[in-house]
This record gives sequence, structure tokens and C-alpha cells, in this order.
Amino acid sequence: MLRDPAVRRERLAEAMREVLSELLLTETKDPRLAGVVISAVDLSGDLKLARAYFSVFGDDERVRQAADGLTQARGFLRRESAKRMRMHNPPDLEFRRDKGFERADRVARILDQVTGYRAQGAGRSDDMAKGETPEDQSREDDDA
Repeated sequence: MLRDPAVRRERLAEAMREVLSELLLTETKDPRLAGVVISAVDLSGDLKLARAYFSVFGDDERVRQAADGLTQARGFLRRESAKRMRMHNPPDLEFRRDKGFERADRVARILDQVTGYRAQGAGRSDDMAKGETPEDQSREDDDA
């Protein structure tokens, strides 16, 4: 029975993501790596390069520290993941920031703002139906 190489690569990438996540959680002692999450791993077609996407909560400085910590720990992570996965030639590791969580958070905040504006707009249109003008409403907001 022949195996599809793409399926094998996906399974290997997911296993590598799990192992890297576990190593970051339990084996690394670098405080820069605290709270770093490996969200995905993409393997090259020849399995020689693993691109691991990471995310971490915090400002740009926190992200930079995490990236530096991952770069410094790359050899350790490669060696340990090879041991745990019983790989003879583990892929080189490359770390990239996963911006998916940030984008999702930004979209959620924008949607919350739009929903808030709609709720405020609905309230103001009811007030205008009573004969109040937008200026009257803004004066009441200032008084509150």
C-alpha cells in the first residue's frame, strides 16, 4: 500500500508541533520562552526545513524577546525533538511569528466597536423620534 507523501508530511508536521510545544512548556528554562505557543509547523517537501509559527501575548518587545529566545534554543529544540520523534535527520528549524491570533483579535475588537456604535445609534434614533436632536443628546452625554 502506497502512502500519500502529503499526508505523511502533515502528520509529521502536527507531531512536530506537539513535541515543540511540550518542550517549550516543560524543558526550556529561558524566561523569554514563557508563554510562547507553537501554533503550526510547515514542513518543506524534502522534509529538510520545518517552519514553526509561534505566538505570544504582549507588546512588540515581548515578541522580539520570544523570537530571540527561540533562535537561541533552536539547536536544543531540534536535537530534543529528533530524540522524541526518533528521527535520524531532523529538519532545520525556522521560527516565524504567527499573526493570525493578532488579526483575529483586531477583527473582534472592530466588530465590537461596530456593534457598540449600532447600539448607540439605535438609542439615539429613538431619542430623535421623541423630538430630541443629536445636539440635545450630546449635551446629556456631557452632563452625565
